[in-house]
Amino acid sequence: MASLIKNTGKLAGKTIFVSGGSRGIGKEIAIKAARDGANVAIAAKTVDPHPKLEGTIYTAAKEVEDAGGKCLPIQMDLRNEEQVHNAFKKTIEKFGGLDILVNNASAINLTGTLATEMKRYDLMHSINTRGTFLASKTAIPHLKNSSNPHILNLSPPLVMNPRWFKDHVAYTMAKYGMSMCVLGMSEEFKEDGIAVNALWPRTAILTDAWKMLSESFGEQVGSDKSSLNSSRYASILSDAAYVIFNRNSKECTGNFFIDEELLKEEGISNFDPYAIDPTQELTLDFFLPDKYYEGQQKVVSSSASSAESIDKYFQKFESLITEEIKNEINALLEFNISGKSYFMSAKKDSTLKISTESLGEPNVSLITDENTFVQMLKGKIPSTSAYMQGKLKIKGNLSIALKVEKLFKQVRQSM
Repeated sequence: MASLIKNTGKLAGKTIFVSGGSRGIGKEIAIKAARDGANVAIAAKTVDPHPKLEGTIYTAAKEVEDAGGKCLPIQMDLRNEEQVHNAFKKTIEKFGGLDILVNNASAINLTGTLATEMKRYDLMHSINTRGTFLASKTAIPHLKNSSNPHILNLSPPLVMNPRWFKDHVAYTMAKYGMSMCVLGMSEEFKEDGIAVNALWPRTAILTDAWKMLSESFGEQVGSDKSSLNSSRYASILSDAAYVIFNRNSKECTGNFFIDEELLKEEGISNFDPYAIDPTQELTLDFFLPDKYYEGQQKVVSSSASSAESIDKYFQKFESLITEEIKNEINALLEFNISGKSYFMSAKKDSTLKISTESLGEPNVSLITDENTFVQMLKGKIPSTSAYMQGKLKIKGNLSIALKVEKLFKQVRQSM
């Protein structure tokens, strides 16, 4: 995993507390600091191996120590106030102080209002917004004793564009809650010299969560046109975080940094080493300001599918849906393509039906335009990328929608 920012040793002996640091971005930030000889507290829930996600607080701690740092693995549920206070207490007792807090832990659920269960809403807000506030509140009295104290939240710029709310308002509220902590606390604790900043990736990052989402769409690293290949390694964020930690906390606060823009300030001009596949166009992340999307290359030209008949693809569906696919989908689907709806009843123990007339209340609706639909079917754009970029919208049961990719694969194989 490439790192283009050299370690200077300036974090040697500094103590860093990372929430959710057992894997992904949090772990990479911890390892980067460890290469300077930093002390790191890895605070996360995972102590036993997860069936789908790699890493525990203990495996992360070993990687931190192998990189040259000292590590204290702490089992902590960020929703539990007592556990959070005990985690910071253990960190201070072990290392004697605290210099940097990384609010990395986060929960995601990309569903619309009606499809969002309140337990999912509560989980996201308890971890993202409340957890960030609680960890910061607990850390600040200790950070006041540091010579260069930093709080860094892995959260987006506060872009108040409806496009970032309408498809997953609960998740957006929870992530923006983390960013509002930056907005308020940076000003509140400016006189104390505590820097409070946000860091966000310009592109999708190859994390376990991104892998799970992409694999749900049937994509694998290395496969042709996989959106996993159109992402970057987490090292771009650990390099950016390292730059922030080494800046003067009295002069660097209240910023909503985008990783690539920050690293350009450090003289980085070639970002290919961070890319999974430098030949592929990168998938942009959520929540970026509009300027990042201006002039973005469209999936295909507006006339590319003018001669394509959408009807013919649904005729193909009728002949290609096997009993196995139908039994796995087991739902009523709606495909809304450029305003025209196609309904598909693919339920167990019933005859497959496809119609432009309503067959009942759909379990899930997939909404896109003709161009994007054709390109997804042909495999020219990954379904995950279309979803991330807002070209594919999903209303209803997301898990059912993800199973439709198997049907798309059948169409591709028949072409």
